[in-house]
Amino acid sequence: MRLVLNRELIVHTAVEVVEREGPGGLSMRAVGLELGVTAMAMYRHVPSKDALIEGMAEYVMAALEVSEDEPDDWKAGARELVRAFRAVAHEYPRSLALVLESGTSIPVGLRAIERGLALCDRAGVQGSAAVHVVRSLMAFTLGSQLREAGFTRVLRAQDGDPAEKVRALSPARYPHVVALPDELVDNPPDTDFEFGVELFLSSVEEMGGRTG
Repeated sequence: MRLVLNRELIVHTAVEVVEREGPGGLSMRAVGLELGVTAMAMYRHVPSKDALIEGMAEYVMAALEVSEDEPDDWKAGARELVRAFRAVAHEYPRSLALVLESGTSIPVGLRAIERGLALCDRAGVQGSAAVHVVRSLMAFTLGSQLREAGFTRVLRAQDGDPAEKVRALSPARYPHVVALPDELVDNPPDTDFEFGVELFLSSVEEMGGRTG
């Protein structure tokens, strides 16, 4: 069956390549090899690598599901937004990292950014501080997802009980680490994430000087 090449297929394949190989593995040639076509054949649909990343930004950010209704409470709205962003980060961690690094996510992510800035305004945080809050929230969410994935890989590669290896460390050199072996090797991603979100929102609340 003859392959019908189009922009959507090329972008979807690029996302698959990045999720498998990482951002460094993305090139027009790599995507072409995945599809079994030449890079030149793709240029009719995607004229450059920058255009390809822009398409990936649209693809990834389209998965962000946020209610159109304004929440009654800014904290509830912030929780909804950050959880939606986390779902995207969970589905496309490497592609999202590439998109955010490239800066092409700004046009396609405006709805989420507008929601974040509006929530900051309701929390009493405006101007450049609000921009820093939204950026920090995105960095925390993506970083927690990447940490979760990396920590899980590390634990899977361990032989034996990782907690026992922690207990075997020198208590004179690592007194606090040795005191919490089970807690440190436990990896409850949802619990860690929600703890971080509440810590983050408490800081925003203190910054804005208002509640609710």
